[in-house]
Amino acid sequence: MKIRFACLVAAPLLALAATAQAADPVYKTLDHSTDGLIDKAAAQGVWTEALAGKTARLDRLYPVRRWGFVSQVEGGFNQAKTCVITARAMMLPLTATGRSLVFKPNKTATAFDALPNATREQCNDLAKAKLKEAVQGVLSSLAQ
Repeated sequence: MKIRFACLVAAPLLALAATAQAADPVYKTLDHSTDGLIDKAAAQGVWTEALAGKTARLDRLYPVRRWGFVSQVEGGFNQAKTCVITARAMMLPLTATGRSLVFKPNKTATAFDALPNATREQCNDLAKAKLKEAVQGVLSSLAQ
């Protein structure tokens, strides 16, 4: 009788401990930016940083198996040596197989700016800052 009771108590506790140690779900993220402004790794880093610690809460309303995120940074220098940047972040549904995203944005945010007489490094920094702003805009529009 004592062994049965111990098994009945231990089994749910082990299951609870396993779920407490489970890793946060990971959303599919894609980047379609101009390579000269921001590279794929930097864009992925922006998404990773923005989603850190929020995915478990987001997964309740927007399941990882059904939603993903896309970013796009465009722009460059005009003839007056002004760096012009437009950054867009979108939340898109996944296909039924979960392998690709369907371009039917549920949430979208865009950020843009211009920096006169900028160097290439300053333009790249501006691109990353605007992408962070757009990503935060999308994530803040989701109920958390």
